[in-house]
Amino acid sequence: MEKEALEQLKYPIGKFEVPKTISSSDLEGWIAVLEELPGKLSDLVSALSTDQLETPYRPGGWTVRQLVHHISDSHHNSYIRFKWALTENTPVIKPYNEKEWAELFDSRTAPVQMSLGHLKAVHAKLVFLIKGLSEEDLQRSFVHPDGNLQSTLKENIGRYAWHGTHHYTQIKNLIEREGW
Repeated sequence: MEKEALEQLKYPIGKFEVPKTISSSDLEGWIAVLEELPGKLSDLVSALSTDQLETPYRPGGWTVRQLVHHISDSHHNSYIRFKWALTENTPVIKPYNEKEWAELFDSRTAPVQMSLGHLKAVHAKLVFLIKGLSEEDLQRSFVHPDGNLQSTLKENIGRYAWHGTHHYTQIKNLIEREGW
């Protein structure tokens, strides 16, 4: 497969870029994406067969099942990062090895309904928390040790709205390509 085509399969909506200025309409849009993702993802994958769930979204990529579990795991970690940033002074967060997590037994075999239910609960809590944050709270930040990247909570809302949409689109594009 040619490099450009593979890159398009990996990043169908492009890579996340933090806007120079994050407007209130950016925030409202991102929060809406976070609110809607669990239902949209559930609608997208719940009728898929076991064989379809075992299909990688691209050559060498994770299966649909692994992607669903990854979204749940990742957004769970993000929720915890919000809590740390709100209760500690610019904490250095603990990263996790997402590739290794995706290879664990549960990510390769567990029913997707487990992670869909978990994602619904995590997003309900996350959105409730985000909606209650002040502008000052939104400027609180954490540091990711990979590259010492400091991220405000405001930026992280956009990052996770992008993240969910990114993986949702990977699955949606696979379904469309396969004609499921």
